[in-house]
Amino acid sequence: MTNTKANAAALSWYEASARQRIDALLDPGSFHEFIGPEQREKSPHLSIFDLPEQFDDGIVIGRGRLDGSSILIAAQEGRFMGGAFGEIHGAKLTGLLRAARKLQQDVLILFDTGGVRLQEANAGELAIAEIMRAVIEARRAGIRVVGLIGGRAGCYGGGSLIAGTCSSLIISEQGRLSVSGPEVIETNKGIEEFDSRDRALVWRTMGGKHRYLIGGADMFVDDEAMAFRDAAITALQRGRRCDLAVLEAEQQRLERRLKRFGDAGDAVEVWQTIGVEKPTDIPGLPINAFLQRTADKRENADDAR
Repeated sequence: MTNTKANAAALSWYEASARQRIDALLDPGSFHEFIGPEQREKSPHLSIFDLPEQFDDGIVIGRGRLDGSSILIAAQEGRFMGGAFGEIHGAKLTGLLRAARKLQQDVLILFDTGGVRLQEANAGELAIAEIMRAVIEARRAGIRVVGLIGGRAGCYGGGSLIAGTCSSLIISEQGRLSVSGPEVIETNKGIEEFDSRDRALVWRTMGGKHRYLIGGADMFVDDEAMAFRDAAITALQRGRRCDLAVLEAEQQRLERRLKRFGDAGDAVEVWQTIGVEKPTDIPGLPINAFLQRTADKRENADDAR
């Protein structure tokens, strides 16, 4: 194994920056960035609030090669404003997805976001809608759009809506996926409903293991860049239709899931319902033991596709 590959294998996806994730994911030396740092495309809104700006507005986009195949890629930087969507941030991702249709190239989106920037609320919400439309249009044109979730900020708010439109999702135990974040739920419903400081509760409810078990993510991987790379290669080999029949099947699956788990008060009750042995052990299981114990138990999202 070369030093480059060895370093990639040891790299924590959770701890890495957006550019480190791209470097570890793609074939060495193959990445070409679009709208690079030298162009200084920054948000026009943040300075109004005396907030710091960043030269790439918190998202890196470009083209590279994955296992020899040309691919388009976008990586959010969760260390800048929590990877939140604003006007420029969103426009870069929308443009990449539209380019994917013309170039007929698949797309990887490395999510690391808390949702929409409050300082750019209207522009951010519009960006989310535009991105979702661009994802669906790309998928309708036969493009695979694969999401990868495992960063510090998780994948919340509008980011989770975009993730829901992807062809498939790859998630690690450290990844979190939810429309509403812990603090949002606590603020609106009270600490009795959800204690945002209870890290075990947060990961049990929104973390990768739970999302994988209920069919909210298609692949569950370890917190290593090489594990994400291998999973991305596999995901891009799978067919993913996007038509009315698929959408109707997904709606039916979600309705069944709500009926089956709607009264559950905790993720552990959900795991128990689907027949997982010793469900209270799930949070502490290493990845191989977890996958082995739950191999035939998870709600399979593929059934709707």
